[in-house]
Amino acid sequence: MKFVDEATIIVEAGKGGHGCLSFRREKYVPKGGPDGGDGGDGGSVYLEAEDSLNTLIDYRFQRKHKAENGEPGAGRNCTGTKGGDLVLPVPVGTTVVDMDTHEVLGDLTRIGQRLKVAQGGFHGLGNTRFKSSVNRAPRQTTKGSEGELRNLRLELKVLADVGLLGMPNAGKSTFIRSVSAATPKVADYPFTTLVPNLGVVSVQAHQSFVVADIPGLIEGAAEGAGLGVRFLKHLVRTRLLLHLVDVAPYDGSSPADAVRVIVNELEKFSETLAGRERWLVLNKVDMVPEDEREAHCQAIIDELGWQGPVFRISALSGEGTKPLTQAVMRWIEERAEEEVENPEAAEREAERRRQMDEEARVGIEEEKLARRAAREEDEDDFDDDDDGVEVIYAPD
Repeated sequence: MKFVDEATIIVEAGKGGHGCLSFRREKYVPKGGPDGGDGGDGGSVYLEAEDSLNTLIDYRFQRKHKAENGEPGAGRNCTGTKGGDLVLPVPVGTTVVDMDTHEVLGDLTRIGQRLKVAQGGFHGLGNTRFKSSVNRAPRQTTKGSEGELRNLRLELKVLADVGLLGMPNAGKSTFIRSVSAATPKVADYPFTTLVPNLGVVSVQAHQSFVVADIPGLIEGAAEGAGLGVRFLKHLVRTRLLLHLVDVAPYDGSSPADAVRVIVNELEKFSETLAGRERWLVLNKVDMVPEDEREAHCQAIIDELGWQGPVFRISALSGEGTKPLTQAVMRWIEERAEEEVENPEAAEREAERRRQMDEEARVGIEEEKLARRAAREEDEDDFDDDDDGVEVIYAPD
């Protein structure tokens, strides 16, 4: 199935049913009276998070969704039937944005969580409602109101505690295969993952975290090169970034330069995300002779001037992966405890995520505009006369 992490849809709630204008006309009943019933409420539109979905592909093909209208009222004080609500299933991790106001309506981060995105119209009143001692035969009714109509953008962000950064062929997919049961594609030639992969890392009983393999970046991604930066939005929900670096690139390039390229693209995309806690993971150390390994790794650290945590691993053989996953688990638990004990820390984290969300949207929109401008420029530069032959069309 194709991975789709963004979709635009139109949702329309149902209209409320009109009130009824009616009077009793019964044989042998000397006095009649108003008996028009109220209409029914229109159905509302909800989004509900389901764990059986992992992509928004269905909403690429069906964009308009409408709830049922309420039925009009009837005589004998009969109330119209309420329109049925429409519940649209979405993957866990979906953010809902109103495209007209740019308001974030909500985040669906738990299985079964439901969010109302369009309110159904309210019912109209029948003429019975207007009966009084001075108005015994009212002819007033009200119409049901219109249901809400909204243009929505659905944004799927994978739910992961840890995100992997790195150039293509840095070993991110191999790392996930090594520490979890996930089986992303790996090969002995350079390529980049096309969709995010998730893996659950079990450190010990009742201790686990989710790691996300984000598709590799290349230089110029913020300007639309390669896959661009749209997949970086999946890092917004992560708490920790692991920056994987190939210490022995097949093309002889500098590992330190590869780190700088990623950091540069990260800063262009979101300064807040670039400021996230990030650990340096020197991968493929088994490709360096053992007697040269420490000096080689230290040279990379010194060239970067790295001050944060550093881990040396071989994702293929599993060397060094256990200490790394244990350290990650401890760090996640410490942050969780801190937020429980200090509500201000939890609020700071929530505000940081909101800021990253906003920066991510701006970055993705700028990338789209850059791609569109590049396509238009290519069309303007297109010339049918590739051979330099001047063609003159003469009238008949």
